[in-house]
Amino acid sequence: MLTVKKECALFDGVWEIGAEDQVWMSHGDTVTRIPDGFETVATSKGAPYAIIANENKKFYGVQFHPEVVHTLSGAKLLSNFVHKICGLEGDWTMAAFKEQAIDTIRRQVGTAKVICGLSGGVDSSVAAVLIHEAIGDQLTCVYVDNGLMRTGESEQVVSLFRDKYNIPLIHRDASNLFLDALEGVDDPEVKRKTIGRIFIEVFDEEAKKIGGAEFLAQGTLYPDVIESVSFAGGPSVTIKSHHNVGGLPDRMNLKLLEPFRELFKDEVRDLGRELGMSPDLVDRHPFPGPGLAIRVPGEITRDRLDILRKADVIYLDEIRKSGLYNKIWQAFAVLLPVRTVGVMGDNRTYEYVCALRAVTSTDGMTADYYPFEHEFLGRVSTRIINEVQGINRVVYDTTSKPPGTIEWE
Repeated sequence: MLTVKKECALFDGVWEIGAEDQVWMSHGDTVTRIPDGFETVATSKGAPYAIIANENKKFYGVQFHPEVVHTLSGAKLLSNFVHKICGLEGDWTMAAFKEQAIDTIRRQVGTAKVICGLSGGVDSSVAAVLIHEAIGDQLTCVYVDNGLMRTGESEQVVSLFRDKYNIPLIHRDASNLFLDALEGVDDPEVKRKTIGRIFIEVFDEEAKKIGGAEFLAQGTLYPDVIESVSFAGGPSVTIKSHHNVGGLPDRMNLKLLEPFRELFKDEVRDLGRELGMSPDLVDRHPFPGPGLAIRVPGEITRDRLDILRKADVIYLDEIRKSGLYNKIWQAFAVLLPVRTVGVMGDNRTYEYVCALRAVTSTDGMTADYYPFEHEFLGRVSTRIINEVQGINRVVYDTTSKPPGTIEWE
């Protein structure tokens, strides 16, 4: 809880002296001294310099995240800074971004060929449609089926892009290649790097078949960048590796085309709507690049993947039936490497635990668990245990981000 101590231009129409409000702050960071010319205008119990201001220079410092929904008045503070203090108009629109992005892509690419790594998720799908609008059939999409997708997803991706969007698409089924390489691997970072390495190898093969491609297009977002790279001289650390962030192996000899590198997920969804894409795709929950590999903690086997897929279908089915899908940022099942004793009929069972995860967020940088009613959780649990052989216990994850991540690995 933040307490306002003095008046400040940043607080106009938001807070008065003595006001208290919730902010999202890391109390692991400590400020011991503020610069000359600044004064403290707000504090919290653990941060004596929560907000500092130099009104003469119009410089302001906040020791919390104003950009996340958990800072309740954060958007108003940012609006005050941008509009009232900096004097900007705020007339930027997603329609303007679309036209600017198309023009930038055309100038950057010229007459060259582009291949796009298509996953079927929101980011790569919107990127493919945007780039296709910019350069037409200079674009070829490559969908690599890694054997780690959810039920029916590969078929949906191929049908959607070939039939509806009429975008040239190569479908490479490399599931056995990925699953064989992951056999016996249980470390989450080794999983990610193994998947990333094979993805690049397969992509390299397909790029050579296409011939003449100069660019690789990816749906990399700003959160991908800042969670995957520790900037020189900064305190941030790599939270997780993404195989779609960073340079490509030199042998591919391809330049990166990343039109969304400075956008958040909600902005990409807005762009998808601007491009006339279907709500079923644009509003789809995020799905990780490594797929179900990071939702099966421990060793990955084909049997465990099949069990997880069946549980996940039931969970999402119940969420949709309850009209909750678009109220949730991301929902999925996790198959734990833990077996527990149970009773099915007159028999003793010793089977897996399934964890359910559902979070609310706007950008994936922070998240809260979704407060399902107990009746809903009971209904999902009963269906999974009754319908999925191999699971005899279901639990619900009530961890926020931070301290946890949204995905389990």
